[in-house]
Amino acid sequence: MIEDASSQRYERIQQLVQWKKYQDATNEAMALIRDTPEDAYAYALLGHVCLHMEQLDQALHWSEESLQRNPENELAWLVRVNAYYTKQNFKAAAEAIAEAQRIDPYEPHYFFLLANINNKVRKYAEARDLLLKALEISPENALYIANLSYNEALLLNFSESKLLASKALRLDVESDMVYMYLGWSAERRNDYEDYLLMLKNAIRLDPDDKQIRQQFLEALQKNYKWYRIMLMPGNLLKRMKTWQIIVSWIVLWILFRPFIILFIVLYILTHWTTKLLVHVKVFGWRRRG
Repeated sequence: MIEDASSQRYERIQQLVQWKKYQDATNEAMALIRDTPEDAYAYALLGHVCLHMEQLDQALHWSEESLQRNPENELAWLVRVNAYYTKQNFKAAAEAIAEAQRIDPYEPHYFFLLANINNKVRKYAEARDLLLKALEISPENALYIANLSYNEALLLNFSESKLLASKALRLDVESDMVYMYLGWSAERRNDYEDYLLMLKNAIRLDPDDKQIRQQFLEALQKNYKWYRIMLMPGNLLKRMKTWQIIVSWIVLWILFRPFIILFIVLYILTHWTTKLLVHVKVFGWRRRG
């Protein structure tokens, strides 16, 4: 009976999180901890709530409390990994994933996060392998397929990227995160109309998400052709290795210094002009609150 009662309370807290009633979920989780202070899952659930509230330090604290009571609590490790990742502490996230995968080797989300970490350091082939592993476990996951579409675009496999984007949308047209990854994918393919369309859909589904709002504003800015022209050298540099970038800049600075200075000035003017135009288009002349 006690286990049944706890299970019902677990489900109640998870339901409140789905409804985004985070304060009610917090109160329920705290009450559960008071009633069952040695229940590791109760602490993990509170960490899960804090994660959704973007209280990342609290999420780490409560996941640690859970792991002190049960070092193999899968939810606690999932919370811990996501908290570190969201804090952009990728080293700690990777270390936590290594431990979490020892306990739960078939959790596809860990492969997904590792792929993102690899993409951030331009290890695109390694990231693709990790996404394929995630899809072996969860082959119909639209988010993983959308990320793979983005990854293929990073690898300049544009045809495959577009096929994967279509597949992701066949599976899920109600996920803001799917649309955001597909927007990144379209941008890498230089398909700026599709890029903006994907971000419009993402912000329609979740207008309060800070990252999506920022990405949407950037998509509007990049839809000005003259701004895209100024971005072309930067896009070329993204495809080069670090030493190639350094050598190129040294050579260009020596041979074309006046033009480089002129380009930098024009880029700054274009960046802030288009940013102002986007601001006026979205917010009018009032300041953002």
